[in-house]
Amino acid sequence: MKMRSVTPTRIAKIGYIIMSFIFCAVGILFIVLPELSLMVVWRILGIAMVAFGCVKLVGYLSKDLYRLAFQYDLEFGILLIVLGIIVLIKPMDMMNLISIAMGVAILAEGLFKIRISLDSKRFGIKSWWTILALALITGVIGLLLMLRPYSGAAVLMTVMGIALLCEGALNICVAVSTVKIIKNQYPDVIDVDYYESESEEK
Repeated sequence: MKMRSVTPTRIAKIGYIIMSFIFCAVGILFIVLPELSLMVVWRILGIAMVAFGCVKLVGYLSKDLYRLAFQYDLEFGILLIVLGIIVLIKPMDMMNLISIAMGVAILAEGLFKIRISLDSKRFGIKSWWTILALALITGVIGLLLMLRPYSGAAVLMTVMGIALLCEGALNICVAVSTVKIIKNQYPDVIDVDYYESESEEK
């Protein structure tokens, strides 16, 4: 029986981790240098969002062993790509809308990652509580980004930086903890050749 290729899962896991580190780096940049040229930062963020969206789609299609990390990534991948394109096309004109949309996306991802942490506990993954803690923090920051109980562009950039940093850390933890790659993995559907016996023919 032909084994399933683990290449898509490997690509998705590595891409997930790399893009999460990029999100962390952009988040730190937002926090440390909130006065930095917004145009440059938004361009970097837009490209990162589109790239991460593509990685999420690859992850969703890879069918990894536990099916935990990527189970909601079809919707989130498409959302990230759309948001990234919007950021690249009109970064400054839609700053308020983008921050609210990102807040909603990050809040939703935090909530879904809470579900993943509970599923991880049932699978016996020891670091499920780390995923839960990061998911809760990420969800709260996403809520702050969405509701914006503050004023000023510098504060917005700082909160967005914290949100991106939490999001990146959460995704790294999920990818490392729950995406398992084994070489001898069978496909979900096993093709069986059916032969009609002589008794059935009669």
